[in-house]
Amino acid sequence: MAVVECKNVSIRYITGDFKAIGLKEYVMRKLTHNYHVKEFWADKNVTFSLEKGDMLGILGTNGAGKSTLLKAITGIMIPTEGEVVCNGSIAALLELASGFDPDLTVRENTYLRGALLGYTKKFMDEKYDEIIEFAELEEFQEHMFKQLSSGMKSRLAFSIACLVDPDIIILDEVLSVGDGAFKQKSGDRMKEILNNGVTGLLVSHSVAQVRDLCNKVLWLDHGRQIAFGDAYDICNAYEHFLNTPKKKQKAPKDMNEIMKISHQFQIYKLLEEEEKIMRRKKPKDPYAVQEKAAQREQRLMKKVAAMTPEELAPYEEKLRARS
Repeated sequence: MAVVECKNVSIRYITGDFKAIGLKEYVMRKLTHNYHVKEFWADKNVTFSLEKGDMLGILGTNGAGKSTLLKAITGIMIPTEGEVVCNGSIAALLELASGFDPDLTVRENTYLRGALLGYTKKFMDEKYDEIIEFAELEEFQEHMFKQLSSGMKSRLAFSIACLVDPDIIILDEVLSVGDGAFKQKSGDRMKEILNNGVTGLLVSHSVAQVRDLCNKVLWLDHGRQIAFGDAYDICNAYEHFLNTPKKKQKAPKDMNEIMKISHQFQIYKLLEEEEKIMRRKKPKDPYAVQEKAAQREQRLMKKVAAMTPEELAPYEEKLRARS
């Protein structure tokens, strides 16, 4: 039985309706025959299912419908069309900084946030030192919350949220908080939670993070579902999509196209490694114009597409040896 299942989920926003413009404006527009309602579909016909222990990475550029979909799964929003089925308790970490009082101390806010999440005072007493240590805020316990930096606030929120022991955990960009060291620590903590058989959903703009944590990926683009499946090939195709100039960006039509792009992307990575080795051997030219990473990928991907089967053969052999 699937732990999380979305069946043709569509979510619509309406602008200019009665609730948005008020009674007076509604009457005036009706009288002047100027009443129009605009529809915007944030998500359209999204379908996927997750089994126990699966970790789903949701990828897409800004405005793709990622966070809206998470709100439907958590029950904050009701889909306009379709159905969301969740079997188990849900812990959603969507807005880390919410639920804090700026005029209370770090200590007081820790207990406040815990209470909002449903933890007892006894439980918080037992876990308080662990929370503060994980958040690296030992020296700031009696400081006012508003005096903390945004990174410190997010670290405290994540530390408290990590106490949860749900069947389903939903994360919206929460693993991007803090500096590099804390990101690594928070990622390791999430791996511990997931290794206990929890089913997870992660929204992230970091393809590397999704590769590291997720076994499945859902790719959304302007509300449309581009692909759902194993993480490796979809991440490759999505990374190539991101590195393509915006005017030339075109989402793949199906999984066959994604598999083709992923294969070319892997060969591009081999060519890039060869070029790096060659550049190390050559003397540096101080007047040489540095090629941007996106430009280099475009050049090498074109080279891969133009290769003959004989030219591709040695790279195919290397890929087989690595797999």
